[in-house]
Amino acid sequence: MNNYFSIQDIDSLSDWIKEAIEIKKNPLANKTLGENKTIGLLFFNPSLRTRLSTHKAALNLGMHVIVMNFTAEGWSLEYEDGTIMDQGNSEHIKEAAQVMSQYCDVLAIRAFAKLENREEDYREEVLNSFIKYASIPVVNMESATGHPLQALTDAITITEHKKTNKPKVVLSWAPHPKALPQAVANSFVEMMQKMDADFVITHPKGFELASQITKQVPIDYNQENALKDADFVYVKNWSSYVDYGKVLPGNFSWMMTKQKMQLTNNGKFMHCLPVRRNVVVEDAVMDSKNSIVMEQANNRTFAAQLVLKKILEKL
Repeated sequence: MNNYFSIQDIDSLSDWIKEAIEIKKNPLANKTLGENKTIGLLFFNPSLRTRLSTHKAALNLGMHVIVMNFTAEGWSLEYEDGTIMDQGNSEHIKEAAQVMSQYCDVLAIRAFAKLENREEDYREEVLNSFIKYASIPVVNMESATGHPLQALTDAITITEHKKTNKPKVVLSWAPHPKALPQAVANSFVEMMQKMDADFVITHPKGFELASQITKQVPIDYNQENALKDADFVYVKNWSSYVDYGKVLPGNFSWMMTKQKMQLTNNGKFMHCLPVRRNVVVEDAVMDSKNSIVMEQANNRTFAAQLVLKKILEKL
């Protein structure tokens, strides 16, 4: 594996999950694998779990870590070829990616959707430009349309907690005061299509995800009906794909509540965090014994460590 851009870079999901669980048992087992190797963590957007877990994963493998917050510390980058750079951008991605490749052995990049132009976001300009011009492996720490590290984490967490070979998993939309990207939801949908699960998506009409991602996954516009007998309930907001980047009015009744969770099969509650309490989910659910959000957050380290381990083994 050269890059980890999407979950399509996973060749055998079951093998990856098994290996991640083994790493979790002894995180320092490969502490010399990354000796004298450097990873550059580039952040174009804020981060807590992704930043700390990927940093810790690299340290567990013996790597040196360089962190750069691009919006505050780096030159503004130009991505278009042939442009006359007489406006705001100071450096072209061609030079920036090649320079970073001289300083690092692996790059990990986080760059959100702008939610202004759907076609531009779905072209994944930032990640694809780094992959094009860098001469070292690139890891996606959340891009405009995908979050494959989170999706791998979710697959590990579900595998650890499932009580049946084919659990019912529900991805439920939730209200949010801001327009949020589709990245987490997109990658979770793609991951569930790789797992043996009875998978359902539920959301209000108008919040359909891209059809090329959902494919044949059932969509239920009745949240309570979708939640019946669910083993896992993954709650996440995403903004409209059709009315791209818009916060549509209403739909506050879609907040996940204790009453709704009682419709499930003693279901586990999941969320990638950060979460707006009593908007996305009420306290009674977040703080319940069935909430496994902390286990998810913990597994972020081992998902990232597995990806870095596989990359380092190829260097």
